[in-house]
Amino acid sequence: MSLYAQRGVSSQKEDVHAATKNLDKGLYPKAFCKIYSDQLEGDDSMVNIMHADGAGTKSILAYLYWKETGDLSVWKGIAQDAIVMNLDDLLCVGVYDKLLFSSTIDRNKNYIPAEILEVLINSSQEFLEKMKTFDIHITYMGGETADVGDVVRTIAVNGTMMARCSKNKLITNEKITLGNVIVGLAGFGKAHYEEKYNSGIASNGLTSARHDLLKKEYATKYPETFEHSLNEKFIYNGEYNLTDKVQWNNNEFEIGHLALSPTRTFAPIIKTVLENHFESIYGLIHCSGGGQTKCLKYLSENVRIIKDNLFEPPLIFNLIQKASNADDREMYQVFNMGTRMEIYTTEKAAADIIKISNEYGVEAQIIGRVEAGKKNELLIKTKNGLLSF
Repeated sequence: MSLYAQRGVSSQKEDVHAATKNLDKGLYPKAFCKIYSDQLEGDDSMVNIMHADGAGTKSILAYLYWKETGDLSVWKGIAQDAIVMNLDDLLCVGVYDKLLFSSTIDRNKNYIPAEILEVLINSSQEFLEKMKTFDIHITYMGGETADVGDVVRTIAVNGTMMARCSKNKLITNEKITLGNVIVGLAGFGKAHYEEKYNSGIASNGLTSARHDLLKKEYATKYPETFEHSLNEKFIYNGEYNLTDKVQWNNNEFEIGHLALSPTRTFAPIIKTVLENHFESIYGLIHCSGGGQTKCLKYLSENVRIIKDNLFEPPLIFNLIQKASNADDREMYQVFNMGTRMEIYTTEKAAADIIKISNEYGVEAQIIGRVEAGKKNELLIKTKNGLLSF
């Protein structure tokens, strides 16, 4: 079993997929989000899309940092995480405007005071207002905030996003085909619409990141932050305090800030790309749960994906791998490794897409291509060799 699995989590969500195997797959089974006919108005030219996601166990890291430093601002990032994990999934079906968002916050009142709820709710609205400056309109519809101490130890921050849109503006991944190149957008660095450097961690793999990086003393000080049935050797077995500093590329970074970097949205970039190159976009994949293997779920038959020019993994992933001794196979299945959004397109359009991304301050490059295969297969080139999935 992988370290991730031994901590009670799964990057591939096998149990979830087994439980939902008999559910309707929607109008376009290969689409990144489930798409249904227009149930609201019955218009054959329109569809309804609803998606739910959240910040995951990243909220536990925010809790630890807040308890250690008193810094409430870390919760702003958690609010953004819950929104972006929905928004950027919906980008992958071509939706970037006229969205509705509802938040779901479950807390243990004994550990999470009202001031944290206030930051989460106000920060959600602030992020949505920021998106409006890019003509990305998301209406905050309120939601549910519940005190459920018997269910959660600290806090769970999730959300649901909904859209009604035209069929002729959808990206359904069914067009991904031989000869496509894959443009990758970096999750790390500092976009023009971000306030500071982003490590690229996003909101997946944080259970491993937390336990592999942080010292054992956190287990003693904050027993409410982990599952007590876990083997002791998998609980907070790292070498760092949250406020420890590390050097990289002549810059200094704090461990807590790296691990808590808010999930970057690619909405301004994808909006511009779709407005100018819609006919050249064959597929969109958000490398979230499942990391660089996520694309395998959305391919037609007998397609081989070759990723032989991924971004060099940024600092946070190097720190996690060194601390955990995880092999490349596990790292690329759990984490995005720095390349978080994939655009399947033509070689001709790729240059323009890369230029658009660069104009927003986000690195982009052709990371791979689509070839014919005897079966669906993914090949990833790393500095240590070739991985096959």
